[in-house]
Amino acid sequence: MQMPSTLKERYEQVKARITDAAARSGRRSDEIILVAVTKYADIEDIRALIELGQRDFGENRVQNLIQRTAQIEEFLKRRRELPKGDALPMPKDIRWHMIGHLQRNKARKVLELARLVHSVDSLRLAEEIQQHANRQEEPIEVLVQVNTSGEKSKYGIVPAASRHLVEQIETTMNIRVRGLMCMAPHFEDPQQARPSFERCRELFDDIRNAGVVTGRFNILSMGMTNDFEVAIECGANIVRVGSAIFGEQSDSEE
Repeated sequence: MQMPSTLKERYEQVKARITDAAARSGRRSDEIILVAVTKYADIEDIRALIELGQRDFGENRVQNLIQRTAQIEEFLKRRRELPKGDALPMPKDIRWHMIGHLQRNKARKVLELARLVHSVDSLRLAEEIQQHANRQEEPIEVLVQVNTSGEKSKYGIVPAASRHLVEQIETTMNIRVRGLMCMAPHFEDPQQARPSFERCRELFDDIRNAGVVTGRFNILSMGMTNDFEVAIECGANIVRVGSAIFGEQSDSEE
């Protein structure tokens, strides 16, 4: 599929692909959250995407998250201060997602900035988050990252231990496990990613049906630029897309 030349065209193409994939899985497009991954994006493109209506953004690295959130908050503040006739409608809130591996010594700062942490893969990390969550007004919402591909290069808990980790996190006071996240291997043919996504969906359904989570367990974060349509067909309701929106320079959301 040829990539359009402008940001707006690329963004609209991704949304259209999400709509088509959702329809194939018997769902509506508004049931799928698109997280625009800003790892390699220019700040001007992030601002333009906000003006096009995008609200969810994801970062892989803590330092990038700190920098991006500050830049965008300043941008929104300036826009809101413009005279009413000159200002475009601006959102009250941009939702930032931490989608990359999170080191325990950087957890505190992320919790101040991210709406959802996608990459909790150990009890030790959950315990570190719990220590800092006591200072937050609301419980911290997280996803458990599962390594369904079996690749040593990828983070995530082994599938057989995923339910036990969810149960352990559920014993903490200020963390809510909202679902699971996984990353499939990169294939030229996205259909080859299907087994990884189907395995994550099976784990998700098993945990939800077992009733081990007391709150809402309803988020399945799967799929990136190369395979997000297959992920949606397998049940994903969050997809993390970078290069298909911002251009070929953002060649990885990992």
